[in-house]
Amino acid sequence: MVRDGPAGRVEEALPGGARQEPRARYLPIAEHGLIGDLHTVALVGTDGTIDWYCCPHFDSPSVFAAILDADRGGLFRISPDCDGWSSKQLYLPDTNILITRFLMPDGVGEVQDFMPPPRTGEAAHRHRMIRRVLAVRGQMRFVVDVAPRFDYARARHEVESTPYGALFRSPELQLALSTNCPLGIVDGDVRAQVALRAGETATFVLDRVQPGDPHVPYSDDGIAAEFDATVAFWRSWLRRSRYSGRWREPVHRSALTLKLLTYAPTGAIVAAPTTSLPEELGGARNWDYRYTWMRDAAFSLYALLRLGFTDEAGAFMEWLQERFRHAADYGESGPLQIMYGIDGRADLPEENLSHLEGYMGSAPVRIGNEAATQLQLDIYGELMDSVYLSNKYGLPLYHDGWMELTRNLEWLMDHWDQPDEGIWETRGGRRDFTYSRLMSWVAVERAIRIARQRGLPADLPRWMAVRDSIYHQIMERGWNPARRAFVQHYDTDVLDASLLLMPLCKFVAPTDPRWISTLDAITAELVSDSLVYRYNAEASPDGLAGREATFSMCSFWWVEALARAGRLDEARLAFEKMLTYANHVGLYSEEIGPTGEQLGNFPQAFTHLAMISAAYNLDRSLG
Repeated sequence: MVRDGPAGRVEEALPGGARQEPRARYLPIAEHGLIGDLHTVALVGTDGTIDWYCCPHFDSPSVFAAILDADRGGLFRISPDCDGWSSKQLYLPDTNILITRFLMPDGVGEVQDFMPPPRTGEAAHRHRMIRRVLAVRGQMRFVVDVAPRFDYARARHEVESTPYGALFRSPELQLALSTNCPLGIVDGDVRAQVALRAGETATFVLDRVQPGDPHVPYSDDGIAAEFDATVAFWRSWLRRSRYSGRWREPVHRSALTLKLLTYAPTGAIVAAPTTSLPEELGGARNWDYRYTWMRDAAFSLYALLRLGFTDEAGAFMEWLQERFRHAADYGESGPLQIMYGIDGRADLPEENLSHLEGYMGSAPVRIGNEAATQLQLDIYGELMDSVYLSNKYGLPLYHDGWMELTRNLEWLMDHWDQPDEGIWETRGGRRDFTYSRLMSWVAVERAIRIARQRGLPADLPRWMAVRDSIYHQIMERGWNPARRAFVQHYDTDVLDASLLLMPLCKFVAPTDPRWISTLDAITAELVSDSLVYRYNAEASPDGLAGREATFSMCSFWWVEALARAGRLDEARLAFEKMLTYANHVGLYSEEIGPTGEQLGNFPQAFTHLAMISAAYNLDRSLG
């Protein structure tokens, strides 16, 4: 039998063993919600399937990865055991508890999914995933499949029944499944069938356990207490938000998402919790985003501080300071990398997992990220802007930090005038990217501001001379008189959406004639009904195969640039249109495809950061 979920994912093989087309076996990327415990996350499909989960951390090997290979990846599915059902998904208001509701011929049921966050004073976090099935009306049957595939489906595992459920053992990880429901073991996986009447519940708890630990049962009262504590945690956290503008609901959902993408032990924020979700279906632009980018820092701190989340901003600032305190010996790529592991490690070797077919057949599947070794000079500007914002909003920089920071700055002032790979991490060779020069200017300009405001030691005459040299070079070589626009790199006429940040970082006035003509050119060439392309990849080859979709964070940058230029009606309409591209629970991936589909790693922190910034500044401009 073929059983279709709400978005068409085929649940079983065709009769006779025929194989479905790859795309028929996957939910759209947007058909997922997110749960997490500030160490890792899980993607939960609208059909009740967890098809992405890494344990115990964001960048640990996957346990469930059916989103990258429907047959081999592994999954944890709870879905109706009948035909003719549909589903809807929502978050319990002001929390990250996800509810998937199933509308069936004989009733209505739901699955509540959540992961309890760490508790204060907890000796070791349990990494607990709780799935509670409820019959709301009528009577119904659910089928439950737990099919882990450890280490990106590379490691074998054993499973055994226990008095309280089942135990999965792999060489590096052990998981306990606890439930009161009878379980069957089939080819190393677990299956259960659950029959419920209105008011009845069944609970499945997946715990990380250490070898030799006893399999401890749960109680209904204990699960109810975990649920209530998780609700209280998220609502208490969100009450600290100072945002009360026009777009409170989407801004708060973005804030909750950013919190989910935060690694509690270090304060680092991952760019996205997934790897290799494609920027183009069938294409090769598939990257691992489960790391922390230096350039996200300024945008993260700005968003967190604007919303009032000073603790999170302080933790992330501490993580950043650790990076420049322990910067590597100066080599060709400078003292800092563009990205690090969430624990601060610098080594992120890239590897292709050829045994996985990729989302909807989009290979390769990559883990690690080779771009970590690229030279991207813009990161120093984003780092210094982060320090400036933190210092401005009450998170002061201390003496030792200033000394290390100026050491990094001195390196930049000796090396800013050279080609690099640029913000988009192209693999087509180094260029004199205008954005890299822009952010080098930001680095020096913000350092001068901090030194003056705090009376800190600085070689101000030299710094000011370098700042002015960068400024004049951008105005002379980054400006293309024929296009009447600032361009992607020197000696080209190609436009680039990264330059939408020029007025946002105060390099030019938002109504400067040069900037207005640049904004008009970008609007005419890179914008399609509020959606913004990064650049024209055909006119400026980036060394990568495949085509570009529109980048959602660039769309929000465009909104903010319009607002600052005084084009409020245009900015507001574009912002409202962008809200329609969020998925059903308010999440954004990296890109939007030609027909409005979400593409790329999901959800992407940068997009949510840009949305918060655009909402805040547009709201302020509207008055």
